[in-house]
Amino acid sequence: MPDDHEFLRRAIDLARLSPPSATAFSVGAILVTDGVELATGYSREGNPKNHAEEAVLAKLPADDPRLRRATLYSTLEPCSQRATASRRPCTQRVLDAGIPRVVIAWREPATFVADCVGVELLRQHGVEVLELPELAEAARAVNRHLDLS
Repeated sequence: MPDDHEFLRRAIDLARLSPPSATAFSVGAILVTDGVELATGYSREGNPKNHAEEAVLAKLPADDPRLRRATLYSTLEPCSQRATASRRPCTQRVLDAGIPRVVIAWREPATFVADCVGVELLRQHGVEVLELPELAEAARAVNRHLDLS
């Protein structure tokens, strides 16, 4: 059965499909239940404003019971606020879907949002969040088009 590292590496591969943007990260995301990949997504897939988590969740019905057992693999911490105020942050989308577990490669730097608190919000609502820092550099490498200092 694939492990967290394998699914997160696959999400990093998906992030490479994101059209580069000077105003957004390139992120890949995968939803998995019981070791089976349910859906994939990446930044700007289908819409220039789509985040990876938004793209992957749009591929399943909101009431899909598998979401309540799913793990979301995302190359970057889910956002806690959006530059486009009319779009729900990905952290809220994860909570609304009832996803109990999230695995990320790296925390969102202050490039676009001064203080992303996605991990903290998820944990406050009982979501298990696992960070795999050993894959952070690979996830950051997909975003070399941005100033990550």
